[in-house]
Amino acid sequence: MLTADLHIHTTASDGRLSPTDIVKEAIRAKLSYIAITDHDTVDGLLQLNEMTQSIPDSLKIIPGIELSTDLPENEVHILGYHIDIHHPELRNQLNILINHRHERAKQMIDKLNQLGYSITYERVVELAVYATAIGRPHVAKALVEKKFFSTISDVFTTLLSKDGPAYVPHYKLTPKQVIDLIKKAGGVPVLAHPGLVGSDDIVLDVIHSGICGLEVYHPTHDERQIQKYHEMAKQYHLKITGGSDFHAIPARFPKQLGIFTVPADLACELQKPSTHECS
Repeated sequence: MLTADLHIHTTASDGRLSPTDIVKEAIRAKLSYIAITDHDTVDGLLQLNEMTQSIPDSLKIIPGIELSTDLPENEVHILGYHIDIHHPELRNQLNILINHRHERAKQMIDKLNQLGYSITYERVVELAVYATAIGRPHVAKALVEKKFFSTISDVFTTLLSKDGPAYVPHYKLTPKQVIDLIKKAGGVPVLAHPGLVGSDDIVLDVIHSGICGLEVYHPTHDERQIQKYHEMAKQYHLKITGGSDFHAIPARFPKQLGIFTVPADLACELQKPSTHECS
């Protein structure tokens, strides 16, 4: 059976593998479709554009993105599939988001220094290596390097969680703004991991805002949630997607591509016109 993974992160945001290595792993796992969905950036996809001739016909790469939204108490992330990565309005908004990410990192580092954790912005950028979208994991990596903590998870638990003493919120768009932006860029907006949103009322609000699909299959969803969101997608005539949310983090499931997959039919359906009002 042909398989797909429609939620993958690279070193362009907070993943541990480069776009090139992701392609190699996808080929090794014999995946037919993958979607690169980095946070707030398409730079990983731009890198892959330069090596299209070396990508076999057996592997199709769907250009995507994952954008956070301005709902502080809830984890509302929206995936965009088949976006035009050169679309002017999209690129302009991504530049704004990236600049705010850097400012946010500086503010977190200032807070950490005041708390006695001496790290520098320059070192965080160095540790981020190829990342365009600098985030909390890169700051946490600097703290682990200085041996303030043993693991990145410990840093988040102690300092960088949403109620942590060094947390700084970052600039976000509303769900409606994100949905509209993805559509303008020719893409298909899909609500990521609805089970992590924290409220099905908010899931319904996002549906009524014009979302085109639900990520029904996600490593954090149990069978009950899968069934619930599958039925919800059918009820509202939404596309059904799924993916591993792969970051190549050893302590996080899945540890490698190909362990958590969905049928390739779901990737094919993303290319078909929607019957939902999202279109």
